[in-house]
This record gives sequence, structure tokens and C-alpha cells, in this order.
Amino acid sequence: MTQSRLFDDDSSAAPSTSFPGHTLEVAPDAPLAARMRPLNFDEFIGQEHLTGPAAALRRAVESDRLSSIILWGPPGVGKTTLAEVIAGLTRSHFARISATSAGVADLRKVVEEARQRRKATGGKQRTILFIDEIHRFNKAQQDAILPMVENGTVTLIGATTENPSFEVNAALLSRSRVFVMRALSDDEIRLVLRRALTDPVRGLGLEALELVPAAEEALINLANGDARSALNILELTVTTAPPPATPGAPVVIDLEAIENAVQRRSLLYDKGGEMHYDIISALHKSVRGSDPDATLYWVARMLESGEDPLYVARRLVRMAVEDIGMADPQALPLAMAAQQAMHFLGMPEGALALAECAVYLATAPKSNRLYTGYNQAKADVHQTRNDPVPLHLRNAPTQLMKSLGYGKDYKYAHDYEGGFVYQQNLPEALEDRRYYEPTDRGYEREIERRLNAWRSEEAAARSASPETLAPAQPPASRQVPPPAALSRHATAQGNPGSSLPASSQERVKPVPAAPSQERIKPAQTASFQERAKAAPVKPGSAAPLPRVAEAGDDYDPDPPI
Repeated sequence: MTQSRLFDDDSSAAPSTSFPGHTLEVAPDAPLAARMRPLNFDEFIGQEHLTGPAAALRRAVESDRLSSIILWGPPGVGKTTLAEVIAGLTRSHFARISATSAGVADLRKVVEEARQRRKATGGKQRTILFIDEIHRFNKAQQDAILPMVENGTVTLIGATTENPSFEVNAALLSRSRVFVMRALSDDEIRLVLRRALTDPVRGLGLEALELVPAAEEALINLANGDARSALNILELTVTTAPPPATPGAPVVIDLEAIENAVQRRSLLYDKGGEMHYDIISALHKSVRGSDPDATLYWVARMLESGEDPLYVARRLVRMAVEDIGMADPQALPLAMAAQQAMHFLGMPEGALALAECAVYLATAPKSNRLYTGYNQAKADVHQTRNDPVPLHLRNAPTQLMKSLGYGKDYKYAHDYEGGFVYQQNLPEALEDRRYYEPTDRGYEREIERRLNAWRSEEAAARSASPETLAPAQPPASRQVPPPAALSRHATAQGNPGSSLPASSQERVKPVPAAPSQERIKPAQTASFQERAKAAPVKPGSAAPLPRVAEAGDDYDPDPPI
């Protein structure tokens, strides 16, 4: 199929080189980005999944069987250019409107012109309606497009930078096919720049220019995947660059020239290369090294160079759990709050939230014991047998499970003094494993004190005889002695002159789990149970209160999970 060309002299232009209705008219003094628009699929840079020889979209266009489509992608990736190339190659009239300024009246005008054009050509001249920023149309405006798309009066090409799943009506979306366009890679931006510098017809090929490598990298970084931005900055730099000192010498485009053109320093930073990883490594190690000054510098270096701020936020969350951990448990909530603040505010306001979080992490007490402990546990998961869960830790919601021993001899920690009692919680093969060993820094100092006390009780309990550890009956706190016995029981526990009979003392005597540990006194729970049992039923009331389970009832102190 013959392709159309721009910038051909009138004397050399053949009538066969233009298509009826084609609107690609660009003046020779138009901006460089407009002059360098691709004229056909072969000139298109990037988007190989759409413009490559085997791409479904290209084959549909070349066979002139294109249906309505939505082009979704970031700015400067070629959405408008692709639509115009499609319009030329399909020999269709190309009508463009912008959703930022057009309304329903503009749509009706385009539709009426499309009908007249189709009638005048006997149905041969189609109309492609390109709606830029289609997501800015409201629901009523998008609904107005539906009839003309359904009856084929126009073929819709919508362009949007927003997710069409949320910004385009479902009815219109179901009648269109969505094609995703990606930001251009650094190599693709480099190719765009070099083509503009060497093209003698549409580009800057007739001018004597020298683009130094460092300046080329700076242009690529400033473009951030946007071809239009790259060409605009290049054109502005060429226009404002100082003339050469020697007549006939090329104009040198260096970093200084770019800085003067864009009115800000061109920062050397490669978001996908070695410098990206070097700087994030420097930030992480500065936080770990408790250096708030270096931390602030590296955060600013990344953000001001165009790094994705949410990437920085994710790395700060990682630092909070890896290098601070339990030494300051507030580090993780603060890091998540900083991420939410950045998401809410955006740049540049959100930069302070990330800076605050980074300095907090740098000045917080440090511990990697959670990180190393998890890695040790993970290694055991992968390298040892995955033994069954110990029977006493299993849930027993059914009578069958209880009869199989599920939950038997489980010790309910709240029934013991201090809310702790030793029992084996790891599989037997891993009984002596210690994964988490806190430091003496920050909050882990308190955790260490607590763990030392518990592990001392554990050691004493493990050295005791099995008879001492084996529970003879349900916990005493689950037995409800008569009201008169409660005071005697309390006296027996704390007063030398207790008059409680020996048999009663045996009945309510707590089962010792360790020499230094005793159960909570049952008086703490009996009052509620006694009131429940003794509560009178008022005349005419619906039903008595449910009976509270006694010690002999089938009662599970730990309800099903």
C-alpha cells in the first residue's frame, strides 16, 4: 500500500501520494516533535506489539478491517501519531476532537458530516473519529457516541492516559478493543533523538550539531520515556545553544547547554541501570549505618533525579522491617504512613513524608534479629521434615477430633499466673530451635527481659518430672466451687490458718507447671458464673438464662478457629 509523505515539494508531489480525506498537514516550521511524527508503521519507534509486521492491529489496518479501538498509555508514546497513521493507511477521513473542549454538539456535527461523506462516496469513504483524552467525557457524552459506533457511521479511536476500565463507560468499552501502549525505553528514546539529528528533511540533519554522549544520556533521562518531551528539549537546546567559537565548527550540545535550556540542572541518573542500584544501595546502607545526613542526601538525589517516589517508599518499608525490626516496632507503621502520604500528595509535596520516614529509620535503634530469625525458620521449612502439628495444638471443633486427641492436654495460657505456661509448640524434631534472639537495643531490651523470664520458667518446667507436668483434670479456674468455699479457697491459697478440708484443697489445687508458677485463682471467674446460675427468672420472662458449663461438661476453653 502506498504511504503518504510529508514535506514533499509541490513540484515533486504526485497525486497518488496523498489519500482523500487525509489530514496530516504539517508546516515545515512546525515544532520538531510534530515534524518527526512517523508517517507509517515502518517509521514507528517502539510499540512493536502493535506496529510490528506480525501485530494484530497492523494487520487489521493494512487489510482495512479496523474496528473501534481505545489506545491507553502514558503521554508521548505515540497515541495520536498511531491514530493518524491508521487514518492514512485505511484511506479514511480523519476527524479529530479533544474531549477537553468538545461537547455533544461537536459530536453531532462530526456524525452528520460522516453521513454526508459516506453517502457522497457510495459508502466507500469511511470516517475515523479520533477523540483525544476520551476519559474527560462524562457519561452522557460517552453515551452519545454509542449509536454512531454501533451502526458503523464512524470508527472510534479513543486515546487516554487513564485506565479505561474506570474512565470509559462499560457499554462503550464493550464495543471497542483496548490496546495498551508502553513508555518508550531508553534505547528507543535514543533512536528518536538520533533520527531527528540526522534527518535532513524533517529533522535537524542540515544543521551542524554535535551531541556529546553525556548530554544524550541527560536528554534520555529527562524524557522519562516520552518521545515528544525528548524532541522538545532537544529543539529548545539547539535554539538556545551558544554559537561555536570557530566559524564552520559544529554547535556543541553538552550538559551546560541542556541545563540552560531547561532552566534546571540536568541530573545524571539512570532509573534502570547501574546508578539506580548504586544509589538505592547507598540509601539503604546509610539508614543501616544510622547516618541521617547521608540518608537525606540520597533520598533527595533519587527524588530530584526523577525516580518513582513510590519505589523509594517501598524500599523504606523494607528497611523498616529488615534493619530496625522489633527494636522500634513503630518504624513499620511510620513507613506505611509515609507511603500513603506520598500516594495522597504526590510530588513535590510528598517528598517531605519520605524524608521524615528516612530520617526516623536512620535514627531509630537497629536490629536485624527478626530478619535473620525468619531466614533461619525459612531454611528449616525447606530443609527439614514438615512434621504434623502437635496434637495438643490442633483445633477440635468436632467430637471425633476430640476423641482422636486433638487439643488434649492443651494449656490455656490465660489460666496461669502471668499469662504464660510452658508447653511444646514446635514439632518434636525442632524442639530446641531458637529463631528469635533479641538484642539489648531499643524495645528489644524489654522483649529480651520478658523472654528470659519465660525461658527460665520453661527450663524449670522441662527439668521437672513428667508426673508434675501432666494435668490430672481440667484447670481449676474452670471449676466453680460453691460460694461458701470460695473464701475458704482464697484463705487456703494465701493464709496459714485455712480451714478448707484436705479433700477440697486437693480438688481445687492447681496443677503446677513449674516450681515458680501457679494458676490464677478461680475466684476471679466464679463470681460471674455464680450470678448466672443464681439469677432469678422474672415472671413472664421468655426463658431462663442458659446454664454455664460445669467442669465435667464437654467444654472447649479455646473455641474453634
